[in-house]
Amino acid sequence: MKNQIPRIPLKALIAIVFTVFTISSNLKAQDGAKLFKQNCAVCHSSHTDQKLTGPGLKGVFDRVPKGDWINRWILNSEKLIKGGDAYANKIYGENGKAAMTVFEGNLTPKDIDAILGFIKAPLPVAAAAPAGGPANLEGTQGETAGGIEPLYVILAVIVIMAVLLASLRSVRTALQNTVNRSDNQDEAMEVTFWQEVKNWMGGHRRFVGVMAIILIFVGMKSCWDACYTIGVYYDYKTQKGYKPEQPIKFSHKIHAGDNEIACQYCHSSVEKSRHAGIPTVNICMNCHKGIQTGPQYQGKEIGKIYEAAGFDPKTLAYDDSKQNPLKWIKVHNLPDHVYFNHSQHVVVGKIDCATCHGNLKEMTVAEQKAPLTMKWCIDCHRKTEVVMEGNAYYDRLHKALKEKYAGQYDVKFTVDKIGGLECAKCHY
Repeated sequence: MKNQIPRIPLKALIAIVFTVFTISSNLKAQDGAKLFKQNCAVCHSSHTDQKLTGPGLKGVFDRVPKGDWINRWILNSEKLIKGGDAYANKIYGENGKAAMTVFEGNLTPKDIDAILGFIKAPLPVAAAAPAGGPANLEGTQGETAGGIEPLYVILAVIVIMAVLLASLRSVRTALQNTVNRSDNQDEAMEVTFWQEVKNWMGGHRRFVGVMAIILIFVGMKSCWDACYTIGVYYDYKTQKGYKPEQPIKFSHKIHAGDNEIACQYCHSSVEKSRHAGIPTVNICMNCHKGIQTGPQYQGKEIGKIYEAAGFDPKTLAYDDSKQNPLKWIKVHNLPDHVYFNHSQHVVVGKIDCATCHGNLKEMTVAEQKAPLTMKWCIDCHRKTEVVMEGNAYYDRLHKALKEKYAGQYDVKFTVDKIGGLECAKCHY
């Protein structure tokens, strides 16, 4: 019996190579999306014409000068403007002479390359989906579980698959020899891996040729794109779907939903401060000094509260020397240059917590449901009517507006009509 060279291992190897290539490209796109969200999304939309603080970036590569102009603009737009660059001064004037952030020293050439690659690429369907966002993109921070870089995972998969293929080749040869011996034939000569490759390529010349052409063009395109960033230097969380693991497995569903505990009981400063406030362990102990077991984790998670408070559930005594403060992870974050006042929205505006934070009464783990971007806030201000009747805060304003708009009975007083779109309201 002739020792036949199977095609499956080589096809599997080719599939692995192309899978790795695809995954690597996707990771680069994900890095670009992450960097864009961190550095650019506050002022620009990536794949539309919609203007935020700055212009939408759809078709931007057809508008700007060729070469490395856009890289130098991202790096230091101020330098281009002061240097007398005609196009830089043109768009500077068209956008109300609003200064763009200088990223020199903060972003590397690789970062800018990733950002531009993200803008050039079609927007993934998952990224545009309104519900939940792209699989906790920001929550994972571009890494796999445990903080392992994806590239290392890919390399590990390649090594494992290579070992598996080598093992399969050995098993195949051993089985072939067993068959040959049973047929009183000579044992098959073991064919080396590279001989297999050569023989397989000889039998599939058309396929190999097409793949070679594709790889050459992809490589040339990558080199071409890399050349655009030569000599250019360039590294917030408005992350929909962000759901970090907390030091205690606290369920909002059990507390706010099943037991109907008001949000204000734990977040006690939400009605009198710009901050909602993180509950102190003393607030937890108000209930859990007596409630020592829970429906899901029994006493395990509640025991962490006792450890933080220095409380002994057996003696019901506190020991200050054994306190270990909890380090909660903030879920809803805004950039440092944004001012948001909880009391103004909750007390004066009568806004329900779920408007911004989602229905926490149904959440076991707190998760960011709204994007919390400037566009999202502005849209809310344009749609939300001001609750004036019976609201002493607006009595004088209500009287003045009724006189100003006398006879216009269809006027709806939304937040934008009382200064809700003024820049200084949120940026000061």
